[in-house]
Amino acid sequence: MEEATYYLCLFLALLLPLFLLKLTRKRDGGRLPPGPWRLPVIGSLHHLAGKPLIHRALADIARRLDDAPLVYLKLGEVPVVVASSHDAAREVMKTQDVTFATRPWNPTIRIIASDGVGVAFAPYGDHWRQLRKICIMELLSARRVQSFRHVREEEVRRLLTAIAAAPPGETVNVSQGLAVLITDSTIRAMVGDRFTRRDEFLENLRGGVKLLSGFNLVDLFPSSRLASFLTNSSRLAWENHTKSFELIDYAMKQHEELKAAAATNGNVKDEDKEDLLDVLLRIHKEGSHDVPFTMGSIKSLIVDLFSAGSETSATTLQWAMSELMRNPNVMRKAQAEVREKINGKPNVTEDDLADLKYLRLVIKETLRLHPSVPLLLPRESTETSKVLGYDVPKGTTVFVNTWAICRDPKYWDAPEEFKPERFQSGSVDFKGTNFEYTPFGAGRRICPGMLFAQSIMELVLAALLYHFDWELPHGVKPEGLDMTEQMGLAVGRKNDLYLFAKTKVPLDGAT
Repeated sequence: MEEATYYLCLFLALLLPLFLLKLTRKRDGGRLPPGPWRLPVIGSLHHLAGKPLIHRALADIARRLDDAPLVYLKLGEVPVVVASSHDAAREVMKTQDVTFATRPWNPTIRIIASDGVGVAFAPYGDHWRQLRKICIMELLSARRVQSFRHVREEEVRRLLTAIAAAPPGETVNVSQGLAVLITDSTIRAMVGDRFTRRDEFLENLRGGVKLLSGFNLVDLFPSSRLASFLTNSSRLAWENHTKSFELIDYAMKQHEELKAAAATNGNVKDEDKEDLLDVLLRIHKEGSHDVPFTMGSIKSLIVDLFSAGSETSATTLQWAMSELMRNPNVMRKAQAEVREKINGKPNVTEDDLADLKYLRLVIKETLRLHPSVPLLLPRESTETSKVLGYDVPKGTTVFVNTWAICRDPKYWDAPEEFKPERFQSGSVDFKGTNFEYTPFGAGRRICPGMLFAQSIMELVLAALLYHFDWELPHGVKPEGLDMTEQMGLAVGRKNDLYLFAKTKVPLDGAT
């Protein structure tokens, strides 16, 4: 009798998860995409517990579900669908782009955007179209990006000078140097000068990104008063938002003081020499907008542009240098091209970049293996739709796991290997038409700052490879280089990259 009771209990224990899964699927309704088994209240959260690299965890779940192109999860109260294949990405970002063109607004985003929303999280509609037009036509056009060429070249020279001045026998913190260079270049493009409270601004920005991750109780259980009571995330969001705008106000005051000093000296900017804040203030003053363009929108747009234009580019360059150190043959080939094309010139300028074809392949391959935003920014379905035969209910948060797609052996030969030559044919690019490779996204929500990022990354990488030979720290072999990831503004290296730099081509007139 005891044995029979034991087997009955065991049977019921095995049956319970299946019953709960069926119950939750029935409650959600429709033919949902496959997903891991769920629990009452928390849904699928237990599958992500203890896994800080969410893009990898979601890719593992898709693999366990027979490489499912779409995966359905319930993260607390929030329904989520993750696209993990070329076909699913195409459906979300092209075929049904309008349906998925808006952004989910959780309680934290509502606080952050309470005084104005930037282009990144603006809901799809007239206001977003206006912000997008301003970005494409005014802020990030080819002419505007070219106007900041002198800023990029000056900041690159500052980094090269600092590297060349490193004491013999000491390693250089490449990660830190790249972060400072990209940050200062971006800030100077925005406000015309370095920001005296740069580090404070960066720290606040990182705090905002953590809050916007969507993985706090208030955002996972938006209808729960208990969740709001148990967490201080709402208070932190208000503090972050207030601090962010206070810092932008300070930057704008610094900008006005700089303009006043320039005017006193007779140096009035013409349109080609406007910084991005000049442009935004001019557009605000003109007032010819279908939707009001408020100072709150300007401040939020500045935060968007800075976060998109700073750490993402710095992170990509860190990964590029890391992969080159891990692949000496690729490093030699890239350096040979740079030194042959530039041919003994004392400095690298943007005029020298046109013929550096292999260098561009290195950057493309880096973006494939290490996309800065591996899940892209989330979208939301504005109506119930069919994707690859599955139902995606209205209001579902949709992620595109571009990290998983860029490493899928269905689309890539030897996907874990760093092989820039795979892009040699030129048939695959990151401009949003090849859905196996979308590090900048695609469709209406594609990143408008691709040219801005590309310009600085090419110049920096070319200069580093031209002027210096690089070596790993003593005792570190290429295959043993630490490549551990860490979530942040972008998915970057957990530990800074330290290398020995030996000057190959001295800088001319460096100060």
